[in-house]
Amino acid sequence: MSIDSIITAIHDSTLSAFIRGDFPGTEWVFPIVETIHVLCLLIVFGTIAMVDMRLVGRQVPFTKLYRELIPWTWWAFAGAVVFGSILATGKIEDYVHSPQFLAKFVLMAGAGVNMMLFHTGAYRHVASWDKTIPTPSGARLAGVLSLAFWIGIIFCGRWVGFVT
Repeated sequence: MSIDSIITAIHDSTLSAFIRGDFPGTEWVFPIVETIHVLCLLIVFGTIAMVDMRLVGRQVPFTKLYRELIPWTWWAFAGAVVFGSILATGKIEDYVHSPQFLAKFVLMAGAGVNMMLFHTGAYRHVASWDKTIPTPSGARLAGVLSLAFWIGIIFCGRWVGFVT
């Protein structure tokens, strides 16, 4: 099965038609799903930004902040993925050819790699810098890169909506 046939099958699905508002009385579905997706992204970005700001220099014990916020981040990320995927079905044929859509996923991959490098690097020694400022340069770099990646993800995600 080719990528084009998969894209066509998604576009032709009942879910895609429902999201596009092709059925009478379903014009409200897209804005509701988009709102839930955006709210999930707000929680993802807000919690990540708080953790990253600590890495960059905020005076709060890192492990306390991390333990409190990361569960929210993962639940909101899962929600964003689910509702973003549902949204994508409505215009999948346009999105797969959009450089902004591709850039969003490249930036998400970069954010994931950055997180993995942080966890295998600076985070392994968190006990030695948990309550100190400044954090090690590797942790600060991870925080700055994370903020940059997530701002880029949000920027590209919003841009997709205006060019497709």
